[in-house]
Amino acid sequence: MDSNETDGVCYPQPRTSEERVAIARDFVGRYEYPIELVVDRIENPADAVYAGWPERLYVIDAQGKLTYKGELGPFGFDPEAVEALLDALP
Repeated sequence: MDSNETDGVCYPQPRTSEERVAIARDFVGRYEYPIELVVDRIENPADAVYAGWPERLYVIDAQGKLTYKGELGPFGFDPEAVEALLDALP
């Protein structure tokens, strides 16, 4: 994407978990991202378990319990449902 080049946010494909985390840290720092970000290890175990392809919205609570699994995206995204659920969490 041209805008990614312009904004300096193009990265080579990470080959290690550490490289993947470094990219995530850059994103969080650059955009002052206020939500905790979780990064899948390079072997992609979370991707294998949650089958996030095509994209889905998930909410996992502080105890690690899956509390919301959205429909396939992007047309099945329901950000309002996610927001309501997040607002209801302790």
